[in-house]
Order: sequence, then C-alpha cells, then structure tokens
Amino acid sequence: MKQYQILRLFFLLAIAGLFFQEVMAKKPSPKKIYKVLIIDGQNNHRNMADGTVMMKKYLEETGLFTVDVATTPKKGENLDNFKPDFSKYNVVLSNYNGDSWPEATNIAFEKFMKNGGGLVTVHAADNSFPNWLAYNQMIGIGGWEGRNEKSGPYLYFDESKGKIVKDTTKGVGGSHGNQHEFIVKTRDANHPIMKGLPAEWLHQKDELYDRLRGPAENVDVLATAYSPVEQKGSGRNEPMLMTLQYGKGRIFHTTLGHENYSQKCVGFITTLQRGTEWVASGKVTQAVPKDFPTATNGSARP
Repeated sequence: MKQYQILRLFFLLAIAGLFFQEVMAKKPSPKKIYKVLIIDGQNNHRNMADGTVMMKKYLEETGLFTVDVATTPKKGENLDNFKPDFSKYNVVLSNYNGDSWPEATNIAFEKFMKNGGGLVTVHAADNSFPNWLAYNQMIGIGGWEGRNEKSGPYLYFDESKGKIVKDTTKGVGGSHGNQHEFIVKTRDANHPIMKGLPAEWLHQKDELYDRLRGPAENVDVLATAYSPVEQKGSGRNEPMLMTLQYGKGRIFHTTLGHENYSQKCVGFITTLQRGTEWVASGKVTQAVPKDFPTATNGSARP
C-alpha cells in the first residue's frame, strides 16, 4: 500500500510539472528594456528643449525604453566636463547642434559606436560637428556649418533612374525652403523600420531639408520627400529617413522634426519609436498605429 502511495505521488508530481511547463510556455516573454541617452543643451532651434521632453515621452510610452537626458553647458561655455558614460546605454539620441565636444568625449563615443552602440540623430543634429570625420561617417550626410563639395556628395533619389544617386557638383551643403506639409515616400519597404507603413504619407508642417552632403557611405535611404521649387526647395527627392552602420553600431537618421508641431506628427513619432528600437536591437516589434497618416490625411497628437 505504501509503495502504491509513493508511485501515485510521483505520478501527480509529474502531471503538475507538465502543467507548469505548459503554462510557462504560453506566458509571454517580458519585453527587453533598452537604455537611451538623449543629448541636448545647444541647438539653433530654440524649441528643442521641449522636443527632448516630447521624444522622451514618445520613447518611454512604448514600454521598450528608459530614457535619461544629458544637457551640455550653454553655447560658448566650457564643455571640458561634458563626459557622459556612453557604456551605460544602448542608444544615444542626439538632439544637439552646437559647440564641439571635448576630444576625449569624441573618442569615447566613437568607441561606443564601433563596439555596437546605437545612434539616433534628429533634424538639426545633422548640422553638428562638420570637422569630426567619424560623426559625419555615422550620419552619412549633413548640412550647414561650412559644409560644401569638400564634405562629400549630395545624395538624392532620381525618379528617372529609379535609384539613389551621389552628386559631386560643387555647392553648399544644407538648405531648406518654406515650411509646409509634404508627402514622405517609402524607398525601402522591406526594412524593419518601414514594414507595414504606407507607400506615401502626409507629414505635418516642417522644414524639408535639402542639399545635404557628406561622406554618404553605407547609407540606406528608407524614405524621401520632394522639395518643390515653388517652396524655394531643390526640386529633388531628398532623403528624410536613413539607416547606416559604423563599426558594429547602427544609426537611424531622421531629418524630420523642426518644430513641436512637426514632432507631433504620428509619422514622426512612429518612425522615431521604430527607428530607435531597430538601432537598439536590429529588429522592430512595434505595430503600426491605426492613426498613422495616409497620403491624403495627416495625423497629429494633440
């Protein structure tokens, strides 16, 4: 009788173990949380401090990110002590356009990227550091701050050729026409950031950067927008969303997001969220929101 009870106990434990395994198999895995550092403090756009607050909120609402902010001293002040510990983060989001960082900080950031760190640059961040070769290789193309043909070629989509072209014509790097709403057109629908997005969508009023130029190496142009001559633009299909690689590090470069009203566009928010996840992990798990803009109807947060 005792032997029977022992066998019965083992049988029940085995059944309980199988049930536990089944429950655990069905239980969704917890989301991986990525650490993001937003750098701000200097910018030719006076509203960018508000932009930092907005972007921090957009990233954290996904449940995928925790976000810290590192603010530099004001323009013209001593930056010698600006030395963030990049190694604590998966991604650095640059909302910065100002004075050069200390050389030690530049070297630490290059090491961070080469070893697999991530970088997201937003709008005027691609104006920064015209003489820092590694940074310009990371962002691919940039504007203003003395950039010209010596900085590298222009990069744009040629509809007649159906491809991105590099143009070595002499001229300034960086310009934009009047702010206006414009259509963003997908050029790489298979990239994880762009999968599921409309082929075309209407972006809120913004500066449409054009004539950007730089090393233009290893650039995957995800989306472009036509810069109309009647708006004092270039008359070309200019890169709006790009990805790049530097060493083992991934980069997402968006030229969108000039003003707070530009950053309230659901298209800007969604691509920022998805781009940051891709930079951190090499994949995108976020669904496209139902209120994502279409080619005829824009969509913005309150």
